[in-house]
Amino acid sequence: MAARPSAPPSGDAAISTSSFVDNDQADPLGTILVSSVADSLVEAPYRFGEERRAITVNSGDTLMALLTGAAVPRQDAYQAIEAMEEAFDPRRLRVGQAVEVTFSHEGTDTEFAALAIEPDVDTQVIVSRSEGGAFAVEELTKEFETRPVAARGSITSSLSASSAAAGVPYPVVMELIRAYSYAIDFQRDIQPGDQFEVLFDQEVDENGDAVRTKDVRFAMLTVSGEEIPIYRFETEHGVDYFDRSGESIRRLLMRTPIDGARMSSGFGMRHHPILGYSRMHRGVDFAAPTGTPIYAAGNGVVEFAARNSGYGNFIRIRHNAGVKTAYAHLNAFESGLREGQRVSQGDVIGYVGTTGQSTGPHLHYEVMRNGEQVDPMSLDLPTGDVLEGQERERFETYVASVDRQFANLVPDRQVADSSQRSANAGSNED
Repeated sequence: MAARPSAPPSGDAAISTSSFVDNDQADPLGTILVSSVADSLVEAPYRFGEERRAITVNSGDTLMALLTGAAVPRQDAYQAIEAMEEAFDPRRLRVGQAVEVTFSHEGTDTEFAALAIEPDVDTQVIVSRSEGGAFAVEELTKEFETRPVAARGSITSSLSASSAAAGVPYPVVMELIRAYSYAIDFQRDIQPGDQFEVLFDQEVDENGDAVRTKDVRFAMLTVSGEEIPIYRFETEHGVDYFDRSGESIRRLLMRTPIDGARMSSGFGMRHHPILGYSRMHRGVDFAAPTGTPIYAAGNGVVEFAARNSGYGNFIRIRHNAGVKTAYAHLNAFESGLREGQRVSQGDVIGYVGTTGQSTGPHLHYEVMRNGEQVDPMSLDLPTGDVLEGQERERFETYVASVDRQFANLVPDRQVADSSQRSANAGSNED
């Protein structure tokens, strides 16, 4: 008598033909049929539910190649990509980006069910198969919680190195350098033992993990015993940084139109490294790697942007009050920059290089006032706006609120610093 078939195996367990037939009384054809069924189950075991696979984009990868390489049938991959194009261009895939594919298992049947990509931290694009078999795309916007983070510390070598060691993210450090570039020469003014404090906003996901940093709301540098606080405040004219008296820290010109560079040569007489004799150096040099962005020191109009003899690639900008600035030895100009173009303070205008008479990559920066070249580091320039009336009252209320918030957060700053360092380690990209 034939044996009762056993229950379908679970997982990837192999299936024996003896589980299905009594060999002593087996019909040869029946044995062959049962053996065929068993062999097919060995090749395609029973599985149920969903399986998700994460794929990382490498250089040269296309979405089609990624999907077919993950065992997605070519026709399904084509239809899924076609549906996705309504919300996301697959050609915008970035190296290191994650692509998630989902398969649905039903016994021995496996079906490609969904595809998910996150174009940025705010958005997730999902392509899923409907009951009819067609693919449809859905674009989801993530929501994050904003929380304040405070940090403070002592400067040992540089503001960027010491603040990073205290857990301050790189974008916040760069914002501090830009904000204080109107008032501080980071090469000459900052000394070991100077102090920094900063309060910034940070977005976190539902797990409390840091996603990105937002606004720097308060900072204070204590330089040679002098406190220099700044507050980010929005007026009817826009957003700016102000000191405690309500005066904008913005000046007609930035003191240093480049981030994190080392001043390698000052204004005045020097021995020229190429010509071999002493002559007046009518600007300042900032050593920085090739390709470092260079900013317009102030609002103005581009007067010259071309090759200029020993200056190499050269830009000159006309500002208000009879002031002009010049930038030399550039590796390249910002795309689209042209003579007659109006630029705003902080706009990228070019990139550090070593064109012309130059011994290495650096920015040669000049300031001219009423036609005469002057020392950019000692130039006394007009200040920006001063808050008055109701705006001044609103600002004072805001300053008191920010000061209280920072004071409440500072006792726990070691915890904040530690979590920020962990967030930084997991969010290097990009």
